[in-house]
Amino acid sequence: MGDISAAFEALFRWMHVFAGILWIGHLYFFNFVNGQFEGKLDGGTKKTVIPELRPRALFWFRWGAAWTWVTGVLLLGIVYYMNGVAVDTNKEFTAGTIVMIAVTFLAVLLYDFLFKSPLAQNIKVASTVAYVLLAIVVVLFATFGNFSYRGTLIHTGAMFGTIMAFNVWFRIWPAQQKIIKAIKEGTAPDANLVKLAGLRSRQNTYLSLPLLWAMVGQHTTYFAGGNLGISSKYYWIAWLALIPVSWHIIFQCYKKAGKVSGF
Repeated sequence: MGDISAAFEALFRWMHVFAGILWIGHLYFFNFVNGQFEGKLDGGTKKTVIPELRPRALFWFRWGAAWTWVTGVLLLGIVYYMNGVAVDTNKEFTAGTIVMIAVTFLAVLLYDFLFKSPLAQNIKVASTVAYVLLAIVVVLFATFGNFSYRGTLIHTGAMFGTIMAFNVWFRIWPAQQKIIKAIKEGTAPDANLVKLAGLRSRQNTYLSLPLLWAMVGQHTTYFAGGNLGISSKYYWIAWLALIPVSWHIIFQCYKKAGKVSGF
């Protein structure tokens, strides 16, 4: 049975990386290349180019998101639940562990509520509230949930991935269908839909880099405690510091994207 699960793990990991490249590659294309490119087009060119380009790119984008999420959940089950890697050594799954697993996949509802609420009118305030809530969840992963260092990272990543896949299928894609149709018909797209699709795509871009760190958590043990004056009991401090660092890197990518021009 162990050999069979190892075979499935290898196959799912292979497909997870492939689907992830499709998804995140298109995410970066939309945010760092295509947005700036489309801003240079005149109305007539937009009417011709966008209805042909976006649906094709969004096909790979949304299905890449779907299969990245599905294979990620399958890997989570095999590696972290079946093999017990989710919790600290010599600790067992507890009621707290189950609760925090549920939080991992249900946090998307709170995220969506927050960024649909009046608080979202001030994106800096809403983002600060979101980070505080994230910090609480991460600390609970490590304490109440009995998660290991790798377990905390991967469940944070699974939470981010669930939010991102939700955004793709239930916020970005439905909005883009209406936006593209309006452009094709030569009418102005609904400004609220444009704002929604843009905001959720941008948030996905910011979430993508800490998600990538979470995925390679087994190779980042320097930050698992014992270094930088942080004990293994408080490894979550380094993780909570690395997340805003990754957001700053994405911020710098956006700044650079705005300066890159064609010939």
